[in-house]
Amino acid sequence: MADDAPSGTTGLPENLIEGYESFISGRFLAEHDRFEELALKGQTPKTMVISCCDSRVAPEAIFNAGPGELFVLRNVAALVPPYEPDDHYHGASAALEYAVMALKVSDIVVLGHGQCGGVRACAEILADPDAPRLSHSDFIGDWIKMLGPAADRLGVPPNPKDRGYVERLEFEAVKQTLRNLRSFPMIQVLEHHRHLRLHGALFRIMDGRLFLLDEATGAFNPVCERAYAAAFAEARF
Repeated sequence: MADDAPSGTTGLPENLIEGYESFISGRFLAEHDRFEELALKGQTPKTMVISCCDSRVAPEAIFNAGPGELFVLRNVAALVPPYEPDDHYHGASAALEYAVMALKVSDIVVLGHGQCGGVRACAEILADPDAPRLSHSDFIGDWIKMLGPAADRLGVPPNPKDRGYVERLEFEAVKQTLRNLRSFPMIQVLEHHRHLRLHGALFRIMDGRLFLLDEATGAFNPVCERAYAAAFAEARF
């Protein structure tokens, strides 16, 4: 651990301290001018990415983005609730509103992923509605109920461990978030006037493949196939 790191239970985990030391002496110094510009002029990202909280799916890493390039919202299963103008707290809607109305992003990418725990939990609940809840409140259980319409389009899973069903639901979850986004009046207007574009994508953790939704056909097609093939042709595993 670093000599000047705080001691006791209030200190950051050692790996975070070491990571910060590496960042400040490496990337921060190398990109100091960029960070200074962002501090003085503010952020002007052109793209918002809505991704899952899953620690294995980092949009900045997947898209090799630098500081200030992406405005990222991360929620369980990359879900965004539909438009609900009430007096409750709406963190996802607030982030969306800020990205679209204040930052004026031109693109929103809904990034689902393979092996999604939230999607799998939805399939398990559908297969066994009486399964034990995680807690008395079970916020996750209530959150993933938003996948209900997506699951209805596929039908009830014959087996909660049916990987094929879960994979199909992962793709449908991306489409559901797109539907929810389009329930926002500001999204409808901006998309209609072509000031905003919505995209659906899915990153497969197992092999690193990225799929992009073709909304005309409803199919997800692989992205950058030549680059992907070339990278693995040179790989040594």
